[in-house]
Amino acid sequence: MHHPGPPRFLATGERTELAPRDPNPDGAYAWRVADGPPDSEATVGDDAVTEFTPDVPGRYLIGLDAPDGDHLLTVRAFPASYEGVDVAGGSGTAIRDRDAGDVDAPRDYAARERHEGVGRPRVRVDASVAFDGEADGESEHAGEAVFTAVPSPNPESSLDADDLAVTFVVDDRDVADAVAAGRANPRDALRVGDDGRELRVPLDAVPDRLRVHAVSVARDPGEDPRVSVADAAAVERGGSGSAAIDDTAGGEAVLTPETPDFETVRLNDPPAWTADASVYEIFVRTFADAEEGEAFDAIAERIPRIAEIGVDTLWLTPVLGHDGKPHGYNIVDFFDTADDLGDREEFEALVETAHDHGMRVLFDFVANHTARDHEWFQDAYENPDSPYRDRYEWQESGEPGTYFDWELIANLDHANLDVRRFLLDVIDEWAPLVDGFRCDMAWAVPDSFWRELRDRVKDIDREFLLMDETIPYIPGFHEGMFDVHFDATLYFQLRQVGRGAEPAASVLDAVDQRADIGFPDHAEFLQYIENHDETRYRVECGDAAAAAAGAAIMTLPGVPMVYAGQEIGQRGRRDAIAWDHAREEVRDRYERLLETRRDHPALGPDGDLARVGYHVASGDLSERPIVASGDVHPDDVVAFRRHDGEEDLLIVLNFAPADASVAVDVGHGERDLVTDERCVVEDGEGTERIRVDEVAIVPVTEE
Repeated sequence: MHHPGPPRFLATGERTELAPRDPNPDGAYAWRVADGPPDSEATVGDDAVTEFTPDVPGRYLIGLDAPDGDHLLTVRAFPASYEGVDVAGGSGTAIRDRDAGDVDAPRDYAARERHEGVGRPRVRVDASVAFDGEADGESEHAGEAVFTAVPSPNPESSLDADDLAVTFVVDDRDVADAVAAGRANPRDALRVGDDGRELRVPLDAVPDRLRVHAVSVARDPGEDPRVSVADAAAVERGGSGSAAIDDTAGGEAVLTPETPDFETVRLNDPPAWTADASVYEIFVRTFADAEEGEAFDAIAERIPRIAEIGVDTLWLTPVLGHDGKPHGYNIVDFFDTADDLGDREEFEALVETAHDHGMRVLFDFVANHTARDHEWFQDAYENPDSPYRDRYEWQESGEPGTYFDWELIANLDHANLDVRRFLLDVIDEWAPLVDGFRCDMAWAVPDSFWRELRDRVKDIDREFLLMDETIPYIPGFHEGMFDVHFDATLYFQLRQVGRGAEPAASVLDAVDQRADIGFPDHAEFLQYIENHDETRYRVECGDAAAAAAGAAIMTLPGVPMVYAGQEIGQRGRRDAIAWDHAREEVRDRYERLLETRRDHPALGPDGDLARVGYHVASGDLSERPIVASGDVHPDDVVAFRRHDGEEDLLIVLNFAPADASVAVDVGHGERDLVTDERCVVEDGEGTERIRVDEVAIVPVTEE
């Protein structure tokens, strides 16, 4: 249906884009403010895709008159964010709206998000089903859907959880479905607990699916005005009937196979398989050094060897028809594969081969632009009468909208319904064949489109992965949009450490920043040290630092990625992979690291990260880099713990060329889990130290 999607949570003065879903470009769509706070003067535009900016705090209902009927969207507005910082732009538009050459805008956005003392709180929403007894003849079963929100303050905030309030919003789409099915309106039947953190809805009023969204915010906005990223959960009919009832249901009953089938779902959790996923990026045009049109087959032939490394997810750079530039991101045909790679049947065979070897495949989805060689642009350029003219953004100069110095692309106008329809058809074409999308330039595409994409693919396959390339990352992109986010912050910090510009311990600060700027705990991050856009790490920072950085992405909380060739010591960024000159010791190291990570879930995204005290034995060193004596500067080493309730591990990373001798303020085992060799030695004073080349992982035995 054309309903614009889930409710929106905004600060006053923050705009959001409104767009009908699954649009008919020939249909008529009209927006209105159906209800709002008495003193609001906020309005909407006349176009099918428009914007709305709340001007005062409160609840707004935005109406959409569409070909399939009238729809209502709830917008909850909260007092404007902290004084002196502009919040206009919301989650992404502040970056999108920068001048094409304004390379500092992403950093400026990140600085605003990290503004001291005003980091966003977090919230988690869970759903359960509680039954009171047998059917009473009037309803199928006496019981309730229970939604419980747990708010938590930002790590940098002076507030505690009791200082936070929760705002629940029932999804407008589900209200409409319930009424249409002759059930009670969920909003009329809901009951909020005394503490404001639990919402109950009688099962009589639950339609086929009931989604509830929530945010947390300080009870006193004057203390901390930031609003959390929204979280959401759902109760759905026709589930397995085996969902467990926990304490959030008040201990009233337990769901059993004999009770009506209901399933509970956390809507913003990444797919379960990402908890132990590891990604391998393939730059498709040089990976196999294949003849013209034979790349898909050549990649498929090498998949068994890739699988032996221990990775389980392939990210393929664009495979669609392009303008001849080797990176493939300037697309001319969104519905067929590139001639230089192979035909569609060969691509599908490649995906099947990956699946046969236990590997998932990510499709590189480009939604921001087309190539200038695309037939639309060829017709529209310098032709105001072209039917394709309004499908692109245009500058006053007559040139198309673009970013930076990318002169061979033209930005699509996502306010055009033909563009929306086209991109949704592209999604429908390729999503059934693969296991997820890596979304190129996600920051450049309106949030409303990504929300629609998510609902579209997740309604078919909840385990479909959505990963955004947004630099810097944006917490709001985990609000009903993406599962896994590029962590360019950690990437940059690892480079700084490798260059000797920052201490190794700063990588822990980079991980902490995720929560500091407001990402919820259930967000996941892609951790990498190189990709097709970046110089190889070893070229810039040397082999020793590259070994430690590779170990860092395997042991810090996140989803590690290996860029093809990284595992054999490749030096060229996009050159043909020098398979015949592979450095087997590098490959062996990555295989051991990936195996260790698989065998120890505490190293995965769900494992907690904790700092530990440590001391590095060194000579009389006053500056980096390493002196000729082979001593290690303390700033080249970092130690930390990873634990998940079942296992507690100590990790020590050493970015120096020489082995480090490290004493740690926690009891630990003697054998390195990566090498299965003893790594503990005693110094001349009888102190036990861990001997570390690039990494040592040992069990924690006592505090």
